[in-house]
Amino acid sequence: MGRHSGWRAAALVIALICLAPLAAADICSTLQAQGVEIERPFSLDYASELKNHWSAACGDLRPTCIAYPSSTLEVSTIVKELHNTDGLFAIKSGGHMPNNGFASIQDGLLLSTRRLDQVIYNPDDETAIVGPGLDWEEAQKALDDVNSERTIVGGRLGGVGVGGYMLGGGLSFLSSQYGWAANNVVEFEVVLANGSVVNANAQQHPDLFAALKGGGNNFGVVTSYTLETHPISKVWGGNYVFTADKTPEILQAVRDFTEYYPDDKAAIIVTSEHAAVLSTWIMFLFYDGPEPPKGVFDNFTALNPIETTKTWDTYYDLLKNNDFFILQGQRYTIATETTPLPSKEVGAEVMQSYYDHWFNMTNTVLDVPGVIGSIALQPMPRTITSKAKAKGGDLLDFPADQDYIIIELDFSYAFSASDNKVDAANKNLYHGFENMISGYIEQGVLPDVYRPLFMNDAYYPQDYWGRMSPASRDLALKARKAYDPEKFFQTRTSGGFRLG
Repeated sequence: MGRHSGWRAAALVIALICLAPLAAADICSTLQAQGVEIERPFSLDYASELKNHWSAACGDLRPTCIAYPSSTLEVSTIVKELHNTDGLFAIKSGGHMPNNGFASIQDGLLLSTRRLDQVIYNPDDETAIVGPGLDWEEAQKALDDVNSERTIVGGRLGGVGVGGYMLGGGLSFLSSQYGWAANNVVEFEVVLANGSVVNANAQQHPDLFAALKGGGNNFGVVTSYTLETHPISKVWGGNYVFTADKTPEILQAVRDFTEYYPDDKAAIIVTSEHAAVLSTWIMFLFYDGPEPPKGVFDNFTALNPIETTKTWDTYYDLLKNNDFFILQGQRYTIATETTPLPSKEVGAEVMQSYYDHWFNMTNTVLDVPGVIGSIALQPMPRTITSKAKAKGGDLLDFPADQDYIIIELDFSYAFSASDNKVDAANKNLYHGFENMISGYIEQGVLPDVYRPLFMNDAYYPQDYWGRMSPASRDLALKARKAYDPEKFFQTRTSGGFRLG
């Protein structure tokens, strides 16, 4: 009797082990046996992949292994096999997003899209199929090799990855002509939670097509983007540099440029940087043509900047040049806020208060080794949103009768010992902005308008979906229930802005 009980107990244990989900290490071997390229710790490719994060904090996370699918079929295989495990996984494109776990993972499977690197130009309809494993400079260079007179709406620094940028909306130097990058998608190829592959476009799976334009990683793994291309030739751009004593005039110039947007071919990002021995303004300028007409950037040139602008032979050259401002080897955090553009009457007061709040919060972490705080003012004029709506819209659904500024907030610093202090400062920073803007709205200083958050710049605790319009959120939720009813991507990816 006792021996039979012991035999049954042992058999039960063996059966449970056989039925238990595979451990992360097991799925690595399983995928490798099925032909998927796998890299494990201590290999050169493994180490290289982890260095290819904009934030060294993400690179510090050590996945159990890295899978490099080279086809949509292999991505489908990976997703199906993940159902036989209970561990988390992450998907990595260019590694631009600094939030830990969003494109990085500790002790789980990292799916790198690096081998999904196709650029296929179709001259008949002037579209390009672009893989998520590319950086924008790589995509543009590949397109140049086929047709140097076409471009795609993509990142403003060449080193930004395609995948995460597209799913967050994607703000571009070309947005005032063509809307968000996501508005220029003709079709997504997507591996769904059950491993099946669908093409989402305006005719097929239009609900998924709409949800992916700003929906992040909640619906599937996008294995290719079919994108509109647009005419391009020589472009003009580069940087203006200003000293900190020009701050009031710069803030005024940004406000005015946003309201009176002088030319749809023009674009700017205006960034202030503050560190223990640094306080300066760096402005990115772009014009889609060999030279901007007089008057386009006059508000800024009147401030006598140090000028490093010029005409570039190709758009690729400009994007590649902007990579100079990507800080390598630093830890990095990001956050965002959206403000309606203050009127001319209150603009000086409001814009200065924004700058002062950021400057004072940055002062609280100046003792952090290697720290640099930055604030980037990104115009979001109605000309962008009108183009976005004309192309079918997106989840962010900014109204076309209101101008905005999208604020990006960054800290870069040297060591992990400072993580908690910088995290607290970043939270205080964006919460402070939200409280300031809400206060101005209550006082009638700013208009009471819809203020969504820009996913590509958002910090991990920010309420991306809570700030979205109910109509867009409902659309996305219905798509999630239709295409991922068991919340596979909600519960199994190691990071992202969860839809619910």
